[in-house]
Amino acid sequence: MDKFRERYTVTAILSALGVARSTFYRWTKEPLKPMTEAELAIKSLCQENKYRYGHRKITKLLKKNYNIKLHRNTVQRIMQKLNLQCRVKPKRRWKSQGETVIIAPNLLERDFTASKPNEKWVTDITYIQYGTSTLYLSTILDLYNNEIVAYKLYDHQQTPLVIDTLKDALESRGNPNGVIIHSDQGSVYTSYAYQHLVKEMNLVSSMSRRGNCWDNAVIESFHSNIKSEEFQYVKHNSLSLYEVRSRVDIFMKHYNEERIQEKLGYQSPIEFRGMAA
Repeated sequence: MDKFRERYTVTAILSALGVARSTFYRWTKEPLKPMTEAELAIKSLCQENKYRYGHRKITKLLKKNYNIKLHRNTVQRIMQKLNLQCRVKPKRRWKSQGETVIIAPNLLERDFTASKPNEKWVTDITYIQYGTSTLYLSTILDLYNNEIVAYKLYDHQQTPLVIDTLKDALESRGNPNGVIIHSDQGSVYTSYAYQHLVKEMNLVSSMSRRGNCWDNAVIESFHSNIKSEEFQYVKHNSLSLYEVRSRVDIFMKHYNEERIQEKLGYQSPIEFRGMAA
């Protein structure tokens, strides 16, 4: 109001804002109330987590970090009042893959639970279009605790990308045998080179039905998370490639070590694996 009152009337400004005159004058007469302890804590938690969490996770952190117990609806109202709403993941369409070479059966059948580490891994590739050129992120996730086992960020989406990701995952986990590695029917996953590595390392290949993203929903959701939480407000092709790679590395570390998940009892993947060990 102070900024525009020299150029416009109060009535014109309030009309543009959709605010009644009585509401405005009542607001000017009311003293500003200081933020409560809970409001300050909620604001701090939202800022610390870069506005990635909704009211359910903020409610859990409020109790865990500040010993403040509030109903999640109360936390939601406070977040709405302070304009602290989390980022919303944009919807995207699934594009089916081209012709395949070797197709494995769908052993997972949308059972995204695992009783132990290295029982079921899921993998996929996504586009990262925020640098001076498009990069391709290949990721492998362990369904036991949704931990990212390995990832690679290349300037192409050829077979070496997924082979190198799988080799890193195997090395980081001590070359386990019998792991179900689930993917879509993309040409890189149905290639002879990739399937030969899977067989050679005593893994079991599983694939989604063609054009059905729900058969690999967990890794699809993760790739959506990294874009919405780390890149949503970044224009395409606006960062240097170094900045893109740095952001991906930072998010992966945050996701594994700090980002709490409802499935894991509001623990991070690393915390959950440590408690279960």
